[in-house]
Amino acid sequence: MAQTSRSTLMILAAVVVVAAGAVTGYVTRPSSVVIEGEAGSATTAAPAQTSDALMVAGPLGDMVLGDPNAPNTVIEYASMTCTHCQAFHANTYRPFKEKYVDTGKVKFILREYPLDPLATAAIVVARCAPKEQFFPLVDLMFDKQREWAFVQNPSEALFNLVRQAGFTQDSFRACLTNQEILDGVRWVQNRASKEFGVNSTPTFFINGKKVAGAQTLEELDAALGG
Repeated sequence: MAQTSRSTLMILAAVVVVAAGAVTGYVTRPSSVVIEGEAGSATTAAPAQTSDALMVAGPLGDMVLGDPNAPNTVIEYASMTCTHCQAFHANTYRPFKEKYVDTGKVKFILREYPLDPLATAAIVVARCAPKEQFFPLVDLMFDKQREWAFVQNPSEALFNLVRQAGFTQDSFRACLTNQEILDGVRWVQNRASKEFGVNSTPTFFINGKKVAGAQTLEELDAALGG
């Protein structure tokens, strides 16, 4: 069987069979990934020379909120089934967006770093949606994470959730077998691991400085001088 067929079938199979019960929020992990034990824990800062390289988008392009000419840039590498990522989006993301992104002070970039097949499927679905629906879909998936990521039939639950964005059974299945999007997601994740030292989610780069863990608004204030 061709590599393309194997890749797409593996994702479809994983989405169908992955069940709830992983209290950490991860179903399977790449062997090279080391998960942070606690939200908010820090890792060694990335080398300074990665700052310019960080601004190079992946094959699918970056998903960006805010003024492209904002004086600050915050990049988040996230996994849709990551409970620490969900905690950040539930507790910090919205006030951070209101204070910094909506006021033109920060350009915010969300990049894919799925840590299991279900997270891969979820972010692929978000990428399949019209561009203006990407962030609303991501918000919805994080808001409802326990209703689709940790249930007996995650495939059905995820589909029922994204139906709100206009997906049908046919478009949902077609999305999950979109090799171009899948390859683009994997490219971003592999590059983050190899070039920028990302090994957990969420991991942020705040004006080029690497910070791991679900940041509070106060921590982001300190980092951004706010």
